[in-house]
Amino acid sequence: MSPAVDPYCVFNQAIAEHLAVVGALRDQQALLQQIAEEMTRAILAGKKVLWCGNGGSAADSQHLAAELMGRFRRDRRALPSMALTTNTSILTAIGNDYGYEKIFQRQVEAMCTKGDVLVGISTSGSSKNVCAALQTARQIGAYTVAFTGQGGGAMAAAADVTLHIASNDTARIQEGHILCGHMICDWIERRLC
Repeated sequence: MSPAVDPYCVFNQAIAEHLAVVGALRDQQALLQQIAEEMTRAILAGKKVLWCGNGGSAADSQHLAAELMGRFRRDRRALPSMALTTNTSILTAIGNDYGYEKIFQRQVEAMCTKGDVLVGISTSGSSKNVCAALQTARQIGAYTVAFTGQGGGAMAAAADVTLHIASNDTARIQEGHILCGHMICDWIERRLC
């Protein structure tokens, strides 16, 4: 027989932690606005927004790129945004030939231009391949953004700005990242529509 599961531990505790993380985002409203304005500036200048991350952060990268390329809340023209996590042939070729730490960096070298925005997403802030992409994008002249957890990790030093989610729990950090991404997409659509 399976052990009993305490519903408080599963549901109420998760909800309480989630609400604390979301509430702490009010302190970063100015930073969120700055990131959204930089993305808007880039798009208006004919530039693009690039996203990268591993695992769940790769999924968030794809999700947020799709919100801009497709639509978030409003019908409007497609916006130039792409996740560097989607082409398995590129990822495996670079990983095989250069190592996993280069899978985003090589794509940044090829596709990122001065004035673009690169967002690196990592709950730990320590993903070496995301750090390498942020460093290369900065050298190119792109505006670089790190979405991390509470500590920021090495990505905090690699990016122009860092959005810290006030948690050390992976699930809560990911929930904060997607909420921030949605708010940024909403801001961009309001500015462009």
